[in-house]
Amino acid sequence: MAKRASQVAGSPLAFACAAGVIVLWLATEPFLGFSDTWQLIINTSTTIVTFLMVFVIQTSQNQDTIAIQLKLDELICIHKHASNSFIDLEELGEAELSKIRKRYEALADDARNRGEGADSAFPPG
Repeated sequence: MAKRASQVAGSPLAFACAAGVIVLWLATEPFLGFSDTWQLIINTSTTIVTFLMVFVIQTSQNQDTIAIQLKLDELICIHKHASNSFIDLEELGEAELSKIRKRYEALADDARNRGEGADSAFPPG
């Protein structure tokens, strides 16, 4: 739900609607005469939208960050064959990303246990 809200909120149509609401609010100024009600309507509306958008943006950013990290993991792990299934990880849900992340954490633990640390990746000199 947060992903879809993020897509909708980031669209040109959403921007046009928000700009239209502001223009409409400003146009009502002469009729309401800078009344407390006039100010309260816009202040309350913008506060609610801002509050909700913080969570939408953070959810979207968290998912993108996990996907980017997993893509980097794939590049580090690559030897001969790349896995094309990593191409669009940002489209997966959190549960699916978590499963893949656990798999790579296990691979990293195995490599460390075998003595394949960071120093062994680079020849001396």
